Amino acid sequence: MENHFVAINYIQCEEAYKPRFEALFGSRAKAIDLMPGFKNMHVLKPKTDNDPFLIVSYWESEKHFKEWTNSPNFLEGHKRGFEDIRKAKEAGQNPPMTSTFKTYQVIAE
Repeated sequence: MENHFVAINYIQCEEAYKPRFEALFGSRAKAIDLMPGFKNMHVLKPKTDNDPFLIVSYWESEKHFKEWTNSPNFLEGHKRGFEDIRKAKEAGQNPPMTSTFKTYQVIAE
């Protein structure tokens, strides 16, 4: 079965940050593409204002996904967003985005 494991990152953005978030993904480092076991990724923009962006990544296994999240490539791929969050915190502001990961095992295609 192709795409055995799926990770979905739910990204809630402050309204003013949404164009920046979209620009970050439009110019992404593509570091994830170099990881063993990576299959594909979709970045989904919500149709309504209050819903989160979804980052859906497809992996050969959960092990491959965990290796990605613990890799230098992960930090490289996220450093601009992490920097935006750090700057907001230093300025005493809420982070411009928040993230929640959920993972799924594919049972049917």
